[in-house]
Amino acid sequence: MEVEGFLPRMGSSDEGVLSPTTMVLYTPGRTSGYPEEEVKEGIRIHFLGGAEEVGNVGCILEDKTGTRILIDYGLAPTKPPRYPKESPPVDHVIITHSHIDHIGMAPWVVGNHGATLHGTTLTEAVSEIMWRDTYKVSSIEGYPLPWDMRDLDAALDAWQSHDIGEWFEIGAWKLRFHRAGHIPGAIMIEIQTPELTLLWSGDLDTREGPNVVGAQPVKCDILCMESTYGGKEHPPRAEEETRFVERVKEVVSRGGVALIPAFASGRGQDILRILHKEAPHLNVHYDGMGTRLTKYWLNNPEHIRNPEELEKVWRWARKVRSKSDRKKALDADVIVTTSGMLDGGPAIWYLNRLRHDLSNAILLTGYQAEKSGGRQLLDKGKIPIYGNITPIDLDINQFQLSNHASHSDMTNFIQACEPNQVLFFHGDEEARKAISSEFRQKPKPILPLNGNTLNLTKP
Repeated sequence: MEVEGFLPRMGSSDEGVLSPTTMVLYTPGRTSGYPEEEVKEGIRIHFLGGAEEVGNVGCILEDKTGTRILIDYGLAPTKPPRYPKESPPVDHVIITHSHIDHIGMAPWVVGNHGATLHGTTLTEAVSEIMWRDTYKVSSIEGYPLPWDMRDLDAALDAWQSHDIGEWFEIGAWKLRFHRAGHIPGAIMIEIQTPELTLLWSGDLDTREGPNVVGAQPVKCDILCMESTYGGKEHPPRAEEETRFVERVKEVVSRGGVALIPAFASGRGQDILRILHKEAPHLNVHYDGMGTRLTKYWLNNPEHIRNPEELEKVWRWARKVRSKSDRKKALDADVIVTTSGMLDGGPAIWYLNRLRHDLSNAILLTGYQAEKSGGRQLLDKGKIPIYGNITPIDLDINQFQLSNHASHSDMTNFIQACEPNQVLFFHGDEEARKAISSEFRQKPKPILPLNGNTLNLTKP
């Protein structure tokens, strides 16, 4: 799921009240619900979060050799945030990518269990920005966070990066990363145990995007497959990009500014590349956390599709680095900025100043979660601006530029991997049922639940 590196801003008084269930009260080693008995055969799969929900991912894998890993440990930036169940002791954590719903709780595991973090060089590089911003906003908004700055510092020293395709060992297992196509640096994980081969999809897209190449299938016995868009199809990418660019040109031609809220890691950079390719004459300003993250992208070109092109785009876009730059951006043709769900960041500052001129427009290009500013804008035409529910009369358009696989893309990918069993996670009930209905016997579909334990064997 594409989310910012920070928790959501509070927009109304009732959202500022924390219920007792939102507090995170972990007691390392004593409050984990993970089974204590040894694994007899096959592989144990135990979701701490992210099974029947989007985001909030954390999953323990273990076999009879005693090899145990945790894949991802994130939090869902809802209002209030959702946290995974407490992780049992673990020495190794594999982080599939840098979105906060997959990486947000990793400092806790390092601080309390001394775990090593495994990921790509790019995921490691951007982790500090993501964690520091999460910590800052949780302090400002009063949301609980079970790790502190000491844990963050420890996590920064806990990274062990691996190249795509490089085999490495954890206990009795051999593992290697494959490109997941979601954002630069995102990975799938191939795991070879003494008994079977498992592929973990992570957040996945099989299509080529502006900054990534699509994921390729990997033969396996068990496939753990994200299901965000189960039952849903995307419009053809090229057609949607054209529709988006034409709408931008329409807004500019009538004298308006196109305000484009965009996720800091992935969507913002995609938007810049699309506009540079199709409308290089436009005056495009780029603001928010993405301006810092993109520098790390450029320093890790092995994870970028056509990195030389991204360098050209970066020189072309006008970066906003100061208050005076922000004021100048109000006269731009296009402003691309965080947050992608209009839950804070510079986007709210710009919206508050652009909302009075009806020639301006808001172009939403990403997922808008329930209760997010963007969702309220779409459903009610109103949005919290600095504590006040404010009507917005500007044109609002939404475009489907997702970096997740569609229903048919998932189906084709699963069939090409030829697994005996496919386990669907990272999706709501409707999505998981829709994609699992495509499969009956081979592969056998499985719908795990948070907190429940599965023991799977190779037929």
